[in-house]
Amino acid sequence: MLSPNLHRQTHIRRDGFVHRESALNFLLNPIGSIGDVNPYLGIASALCARGHQVTMIANPYFESLVRKVGLDFVSLGTTADVEDFWRNPDMWHLRKFWKSSLQYSALRPMRESYEIIADRYVPGETVVAGPAWAFGARCAQDKLGVPMATLLLEPDKFRSLYRSPVMPPPMVLSDWVPKISKRCQFWIADVFFLDRLLAPEANSFRSELGLPPVRRFLADWWLSPQCVIGLFPEWFASPQPDWPSRAVLTGFPLWDQSGVTEVPEELENYLAEGEKPIVFTFGTANEHARRFFAAAAESCRLLGRRGILIAKDRSQFPDVLPEGVRHFSYVPFSYLLQRAAALVHHAGTGTIAHCLAAGIPQVVMPMVFSQPDMAAHVARLGVGVSLKPRAFRGPAVARALDHLLNSPQVTARCGELAAEFEDGQPIERTCDLLEELAGSDRQR
Repeated sequence: MLSPNLHRQTHIRRDGFVHRESALNFLLNPIGSIGDVNPYLGIASALCARGHQVTMIANPYFESLVRKVGLDFVSLGTTADVEDFWRNPDMWHLRKFWKSSLQYSALRPMRESYEIIADRYVPGETVVAGPAWAFGARCAQDKLGVPMATLLLEPDKFRSLYRSPVMPPPMVLSDWVPKISKRCQFWIADVFFLDRLLAPEANSFRSELGLPPVRRFLADWWLSPQCVIGLFPEWFASPQPDWPSRAVLTGFPLWDQSGVTEVPEELENYLAEGEKPIVFTFGTANEHARRFFAAAAESCRLLGRRGILIAKDRSQFPDVLPEGVRHFSYVPFSYLLQRAAALVHHAGTGTIAHCLAAGIPQVVMPMVFSQPDMAAHVARLGVGVSLKPRAFRGPAVARALDHLLNSPQVTARCGELAAEFEDGQPIERTCDLLEELAGSDRQR
């Protein structure tokens, strides 16, 4: 592994990039919401601390945050792209989200991200990391030989015929379902749905690059053949026999803008005034959460508990909030959840991880993306309750919270899992793997 303490001669390319012979250039390509971008910022900060240069290739919506962290930034797409994506009601529809999501995340940025990476690739000095749907990066890897790591925030990106992930209907992949049935379901999903959506545009672009067509994109191709890093621990989702052998799990990268985003003084005063509140959030991307927050406020009233509602848009909240309930646009969870009694949320990956680290129970209401599978993991671990959207009403939320907050078993289990975070260094282990990937390119 290269030592970050070595300092050698630098040279500057025409594009302004500074390259150190002993350092590396990492191009990180997160695609998604704040919850998807935050882990990359934590990894990027650690890479910079090791003496490397890091450039974030992301939607300009995140530029101010990236520059606050002190990183180079290259725009991918437009702010309107991400805002339209979040406002699209199909994104929150259980049977429609996958189509809109792949069009936005995989296809729309594909050509532009490829060009950005191709322009900045220096053999032996450049490494790319991105999610499974970073198709532009995967094409650059296939065409140019760019070393690439696929970073997976959730375990459901690993297909398995053993303990299978929870997938959207009509797929049924429970443990009791025979493996041959699961294999058939995956084949049908690929051939008749996913490939029909992805292949025309993706393979047309690959043809322009002189690359062969891909079949069954999500069966394996979307994962880097060199390096796949699961950003979650084995105790959360144990590797299955048919996961790729190149996959390594490093743990949850708990980076949440702490030290970059200030904690409001109003919040500090509120927390000091009384008992620990219940926190409610429905993620930074969902702009259709008014019913969720209405149920949240009602559950606080029924329990007689203080509560904090978190959403960037004030219009998501009820016009009148019960006494003791406050709202804020964004608060780093590493600060807030240590001072909270419980968390009610959408089963977002980063949100679950911070809740587990804080050792508090959680009520989740999964809808789309990886949320149903993540909710199943929360329930399996014994630290939370999952409610379906149609059942998510004030009284039901209040009952679930009352059970969790008064259960000695849940309290003990939360404490056990919080202890799992004490000795881990997931971000540093992830950086080790990325540096090793660069080493393999230099040896070619």
